[in-house]
Formats: sequence, structure tokens, C-alpha cells
Amino acid sequence: MFEALIGFAVLIVISLMGVPLAFASLIVGLVGFAYYRGLESSVFMASQQIAELIANPNLVVVPIFILMGELVRRAGITDELYELGEHMMGRFKGGLAMATVIASGAFSTVCGSSVATAATMTKVALPPMRRFGYKDSLSAGTVAAGGTLGILIPPSMPMVIYCIFAQEDIGKMWIAGIVPGLLMMTLFILTITIMVKVKPDLVATEEKSEKKVANSGAMLRARGFLALFGTVLGGIYLGLFTPTEAASVGAFGAFLFSLHRGKMRTLKEYRDVIGAAAGISASIFAVASCALVFSQFINISGLPFQLVGLIDEWQLNGLMLVVAISVLCVFLGMVFEVIGILVLIIPIFLPSLSAQGIDLIWFGVIVIILIELGLVTPPLGINVFTVKAAQPDIRLKSVFMGVMPFVFAMVVTAALILFFPVIAMGLPDLMR
Repeated sequence: MFEALIGFAVLIVISLMGVPLAFASLIVGLVGFAYYRGLESSVFMASQQIAELIANPNLVVVPIFILMGELVRRAGITDELYELGEHMMGRFKGGLAMATVIASGAFSTVCGSSVATAATMTKVALPPMRRFGYKDSLSAGTVAAGGTLGILIPPSMPMVIYCIFAQEDIGKMWIAGIVPGLLMMTLFILTITIMVKVKPDLVATEEKSEKKVANSGAMLRARGFLALFGTVLGGIYLGLFTPTEAASVGAFGAFLFSLHRGKMRTLKEYRDVIGAAAGISASIFAVASCALVFSQFINISGLPFQLVGLIDEWQLNGLMLVVAISVLCVFLGMVFEVIGILVLIIPIFLPSLSAQGIDLIWFGVIVIILIELGLVTPPLGINVFTVKAAQPDIRLKSVFMGVMPFVFAMVVTAALILFFPVIAMGLPDLMR
């Protein structure tokens, strides 16, 4: 156990020094495993673990859904989604910020990436909000927070990785994220309402700032997205598709949608889309496979089973264990990226969770929400820095200040699911 704790400390230190998590976890995992079994066994273990993960047929869904997201982005669907959000919320004070939340949640359903959602919505939503008198803290904070919906609302790549390591059904996990995702969107909109009530100067006067959207064609123009969303998730829920089949159908539908929009007509467009999807997929696989090597070192140290003994000794019940792991995930989320955290903690705590009879689908939804906090909180705050990179003239302090009320809304979402599991498990329990 002591060796495993040293390994975690070294991993955190070298990651903070700027070493990518994939390389850091691979190095620490190799050295730690070699300490117990020798260098030759360590290298063999690492190569075997990496090869097995990359060859895992369940992970085929990852690059296909990423390709789907790239095709949808290429088609420019975000403009229609933002227009739809304006049509729904434009009459309210702070309506453009609310529209940003709705558009972010909708885009997440075909993107699956928080960073990509934040980067895209920064370009789409920030200019009109600035034009209509929104303070940067509100507009940028809304975009950064809205991006976190990308790993909760399906299809979610972190959920896929979680299910691979927890040995749970991907389709059921995705369906479990729908209601919590809608709940968090609703709480974000409520947060904006409270913010503009408490501090009216965050938005210019209603007559000057709010765009009166009376365009009934907004829903019609977003019909392509709505059809794609309904086909993919509806097919999974009704049992018509496996997640991999749904990904293929979605990617093909996104391709046809792009062609209809006049995109994907040149070799350069194919090269850009496929190259971007391949790069993102490679990054995910690198982090997951190398973190798996580190997990093998943790397993051979005996830490997971010693934790089971400690939990029995301390007489922690299931709820207390979930809360303890959740708090740990919040702190890890401030240092590591989402997939790395999932791959590190699931093998460690899986025996303890199983011993307590915890529903791993329900637990996964809570953990993913709390890991999302790390995307918008210091010191890393990846979504915050993404907004800053996409809009360089915004002060980093303004984005962090603007996102804090949304952090509270995320904590409330997790707490509601913790005490009312039906929020997450209601739809999956109805699946055939």
C-alpha cells in the first residue's frame, strides 16, 4: 500500500511539471510494476495491456462517434442550435445565456467532448452576447459551464471508457445520463435567472440587450439535428441498435447531412475531418492504455483489497463510500483530465464498490458529474482555458468568477442523484 501511495504522489508531481498524463502514468506504472516483478515482466505486462485495450471491440464506438461529431461540426449545425435556443429563451432577461446552455447541451449529443463544445460555443455564442451588452463573466462562464454537458449527455466518450473498466453496458450508461443532463441544463438556466436578478448589471436593459426572436422556422431548420439525435438515442433505447451500430448510423447520417449542406466535397475536407477525428481518438486511447499500465501496478501493490479491509474496519456503508470517492474525484479533477481519472480510480475502488453492492451505472453518473467540476475549477480548468484560448481578450479571472455559480448547480445535481437514484436509473430500468 505504501508503494502505491508513493506512485500516486510521483504521478501527480510529474504531471504538474508538464509531463502528459499518458507518459506519466506509463513511466510510473512501468517502474512500479518492475519493483515487484522485474523489468522484463513489467515491459511484457505493459505491452500486453496496451495491445488488449486497443484491440477491445467495444472501443470501436469511440472513433466512430468522434468522427460523427467532427462531421456535424463541419456542417455548421451549431448555428441552427443556437438559433433554436434563442427562439425558446430570447424573451427572457439573460435569454442569450440560456440559449447558450440549450445549444451546448444539444451540441453535446452529437459531439461527446466538453472541450470541443466549449471551443465551438465560444465562437458561436460570445459575439452576440457581447453585442447585446452581456458582461464577460456571465457570457464566458456560461460557455465554459455549458461545455461540461459534453461528457454527461450521450454519446459520452468518458462514459464509454468508464463502462469498459467497470464492465457495464454502454447503452444503459448513456441512457442513464439523459435525465441528469437535462436536470443540469435546467439548473444552469435557473442559475442564470438568479444571477441576472441579483446582479442586473450583468446584462444590459432588456429592451437593448435581448434579441426578440419570433422566427417560427428555428425548429424547422434544426430538424436535421433533431432527426439525428432521435435516431441514435432512440435506436439504443428501443434496443434496435447496439452503441457501435448507433455510432455507425449516426456517423453516416452526419455525413449525409454535411453533403446536403455543401460540405465534404473536396479531398482537403476529408483529410481535415478524418485527421481531427483520428488525433482525438489517438489521444483518448493513449491516456486510457497508459493509465491501465499504472492501474496494474496499483493492483499488484494490493491497494484495492487493502481498501476493502479498511472500509470494513471503519464500517463505512455504501453511501459513505460513494461520498468519499466523489470527494476524491473532485480533487483529482483539478489536476488530471477526465478519462485519466476514470481509468485510475475504477480499478482501485471496484472491489470495494462491488462488496457494498453499489449500482455502478448510478455511481458512474455521479462520479462523471463531479469530475466535470475539474473542467471549470482551478488550477487547470480545461474548459476555462479553452474559452480563453478561443477568445484571447477575455480575462481569465472573469471566466473563473463567472463559472462559480454553475459549479454550485453541478454539486446540487450530483446531490439530487445521490439521494434520488431514480433520476439517473428511471430510464435505464425501462429499457428492454
